[in-house]
Amino acid sequence: MDGGVRQEEMAERLKREVRANAHLRRERAVHHSGDTSTFDLFKATPDSNSDGMEPDLEASTIQPQRRPDCPLSLFSKDAREIIAFGRSDTMLLMFYLEHLFPFLFPFYRPSLLQGGRSWILEMMISSPVVREALLCQSSYFFSLARETANRLVIWEKVLTQTKDTFEVLRQALQVIDGSDITEHMHGAVRIMASIMQVQRFEITLLSFNSCQSHLNAALALFKQLLDSPGTVERMGANSSFNTVMNRLGPPSWISPAQCVQVPSAEQAAFRFSSALLILDDIIASTVLQEQPRLYEYHCSLLDDIDGTGTPINLVAVLGCQNWVLLHTGEIAVLDAWKQRCKRAGNLDVMELVHRATFIKDSMEAHLARLENNPAIIPEDISSLLDVFKADYCQQANTPASQTSLVTRVWAHAALVYLFVVVSGWQPASVDVRYHVGRIVELLTRQISPPTLLRSMVWPFCVAGCLAEPAQEAHFRDLVEVLQPPSVFGTVRKALEIMENVWRNRDAGDAANRDLATCFRSQGDLVLLV
Repeated sequence: MDGGVRQEEMAERLKREVRANAHLRRERAVHHSGDTSTFDLFKATPDSNSDGMEPDLEASTIQPQRRPDCPLSLFSKDAREIIAFGRSDTMLLMFYLEHLFPFLFPFYRPSLLQGGRSWILEMMISSPVVREALLCQSSYFFSLARETANRLVIWEKVLTQTKDTFEVLRQALQVIDGSDITEHMHGAVRIMASIMQVQRFEITLLSFNSCQSHLNAALALFKQLLDSPGTVERMGANSSFNTVMNRLGPPSWISPAQCVQVPSAEQAAFRFSSALLILDDIIASTVLQEQPRLYEYHCSLLDDIDGTGTPINLVAVLGCQNWVLLHTGEIAVLDAWKQRCKRAGNLDVMELVHRATFIKDSMEAHLARLENNPAIIPEDISSLLDVFKADYCQQANTPASQTSLVTRVWAHAALVYLFVVVSGWQPASVDVRYHVGRIVELLTRQISPPTLLRSMVWPFCVAGCLAEPAQEAHFRDLVEVLQPPSVFGTVRKALEIMENVWRNRDAGDAANRDLATCFRSQGDLVLLV
């Protein structure tokens, strides 16, 4: 990756690896109507003409639109060379764009005048590492949609391919290590985006043994980018983030006459991946009882009621407004402080209550405003042309209309988390019962479709762990309706954690239990995202 011989050697090696794994991705095509939902697609019947043989698909080609600025784009020697795609790969990539990505991230609907999700296609075209990471996921989920007879073999091959992808990512990280990150910014963002994508894929497969290492790598890249020379001289992470975004540009002109620009693929990927990383970091901190590792950046990047005035708008990616996860991070910091004080034998309970009261008052004020004004339209709609505004706003049943409800679920769970940190394990507490009851009501009666539960696994698990015996059936029913089970692995992992808590409800150590203990009972770092 030195712009010379070493770069050419790496490129040739990567091309050989891609060719060696190509046979793992060739699947027989199956056609579905354009308006089929992803949830229905996963329940599709097998192709009656499937004979288990691979079709003889001719190759198609895609020409990248621009030359990458960083050698870590992992292109071939000449970035302008035409990239050959087999038709099966093309089909799998379109399956990812049209069905899988909207299913995995139902709230991510960037406006058309911001480029929509076109950056994903560009990243697939311009970065073999990103492409391989996405093909892994697409192959797996496509085999589920087809109910392929030999899908167990396919899944094993996909998992092997996933490990190969991360080996390539590891090698790329070694290139960055010890060098000036400003020389590799575009490549670093592609690596970070790939890590977050495969992290989500492995979690879906209930493979948590690599969660910590993947999270560490993504966090290290994010910090390197924000702390790179030329960014730290400015005050605040907000300015650092914007400086990185500027370096990843410039945006592309769609219509200079109308002053229409869209972010570059790397700009969009960095903003999207940063939102996922912040969530993962906060959820990990609730399990590890440690301060979130990105906590120093939270105020600058997230400190806004709904996130529309900050660099990272979580509601646009996760369906949950910034203030909830901002306060959840603060609760994790409070829990970490409490644990340190307990180990040192100098816990000041009055100080603990004082700090918790500030968080509680702020959250309850936000929650009250949200419940009194439930109809919240995502900010990005305002940037659409009028003709698109009307069409968007008429979609009353879209996930975007559910963000107010989703935010409330997260907020009630965060308050339960706060009560446990301050008062210990008291499921019979009036406050705990109230918030758990509100979560049950929102999930069972108001949030639709049921598949959106995938975006609220952590609050779902928090509420379930402290549920009363009479409420257990509600949580089981919420999970049972989600089929096939392999598509909703994290939801079922959450239920497994709850069942373990319910079985040991009357155990002698119940008084010393906390949420981190419940989450850690499964061994590896369990990221309920």
